[in-house]
Amino acid sequence: MNKKKLIDLGLPRMSVPTAIACIQEAAADKFDKRKPKVVIAQLIDTPESFLDDTHFGPLAQSVIQEREFKDPPPISYKIWGDDIDSGAIHQIQNACRVPYARGAAVMPDAHVGYGLPIGGVLATEGVVIPYAVGVDIACRMRLSITDLNPDLVETNDVKACHELDKALTDGTLFGMGGRFKKPNQHKVMDQDWTVSSVTRENKDRAWKQLGSSGSGNHFAEWGVITLPEPDLGLPAGRYVGLLSHSGSRGTGAAVCQRFSSIARQNLPARYEDDSGLSHLAWLSLEEQAGQEYWAAMNLMGDYAAANHFVLHQRVLKLAGAEALTVVENHHNFAWKETHEGREVIVHRKGATPAGIGALGVIPGSMATPAFIVRGKGGTGSLDSAAHGAGRCMSRTAAKAKFNWGSWRDHLRHKNVRLLAGGLDEVPGAYKDIHQVMAAQADLVDTLATFQPRIVMMCGDGSRPED
Repeated sequence: MNKKKLIDLGLPRMSVPTAIACIQEAAADKFDKRKPKVVIAQLIDTPESFLDDTHFGPLAQSVIQEREFKDPPPISYKIWGDDIDSGAIHQIQNACRVPYARGAAVMPDAHVGYGLPIGGVLATEGVVIPYAVGVDIACRMRLSITDLNPDLVETNDVKACHELDKALTDGTLFGMGGRFKKPNQHKVMDQDWTVSSVTRENKDRAWKQLGSSGSGNHFAEWGVITLPEPDLGLPAGRYVGLLSHSGSRGTGAAVCQRFSSIARQNLPARYEDDSGLSHLAWLSLEEQAGQEYWAAMNLMGDYAAANHFVLHQRVLKLAGAEALTVVENHHNFAWKETHEGREVIVHRKGATPAGIGALGVIPGSMATPAFIVRGKGGTGSLDSAAHGAGRCMSRTAAKAKFNWGSWRDHLRHKNVRLLAGGLDEVPGAYKDIHQVMAAQADLVDTLATFQPRIVMMCGDGSRPED
């Protein structure tokens, strides 16, 4: 009997794996002549009478446990920052109702996402939640601190910076469908892409997108770094940095969509009409689907890191620059960590790992600084911090409210040249990054700042240039 037939008989979804195991065991026993369909129908009606059954006792126990199950009370959560919209709060409250939830926090850049809010942190025990990781799995930051003269970028003269502009425009691609005609090379493509059917099916697309950037808030930009004190293996001073933000591209999105669908299909029947939890459907790490997602997610983590490596390699080569050091970090990922003596799965959707000593980059907007930080660790935050400024309005609202007339002057005043970008990404669509950083001063120390100067993003058809 398959899963659908078992569910159609009235068997709880959570008991299906046990039922299949019991049926297989009974079939292997030549002394058991009973028909599984008849036995299971009887077991569903009176599971107590099957508790001592040689083959179906475990299934009877599972059915009884499911019927007697009571949701645990929601766990508590902690908030950093004051400017968190009600939609994001509602989403974290839903996440705290997940039966396997063990810890939760909201970062100061939080805003509404899908399932878990962006800027939300959730620890679970024994399960992973695809939509608590996010669609763009392992979206990350990479900062290369280079040997270029900062005066060149600070002056930001179009003619003087021609090679830097060209390095950005020729070194990567932007947009959802962007693919290189000649795929870039990296050892990540030699890893095992058969860990799941969706990674196997998308390997060719992933290879062609290796080194590219996405749309939305993804970017590659040159800027000036100010390092007040010696750190990062460098003396104090000013440097030119290449900063990028992108993730696992179309393949990561396909992984999320495939396994989120599986998770929703496997959600216990008692949650089917609960929209808050259906968007936070989970996969057990003890079952095949959960193990496949975990392997695929980690492959996407390696792929996203390789994506940035290739992008920086190409852009720096075109600019004639060398990296003195690199700082990088994931967000939109899940980690196995120990908190309060218990191994948990920490989902950071739009949140930066900030354990003691962990390095990271927290960006602002196309005209506001990014911050190079070192984590302090924080029990309530599950060793996390914000991943950026965070939106204060939707993309639709931003496009309706803003026009390029005023923002051209603003960018010029900030000495920022935007090579391409969309109105939905102008600074006014984001929270004040300085307020975000102040709200999490107990979570991270700031080591240096990065001020954008030459910014490349995905255009939206509007014209940021004069």
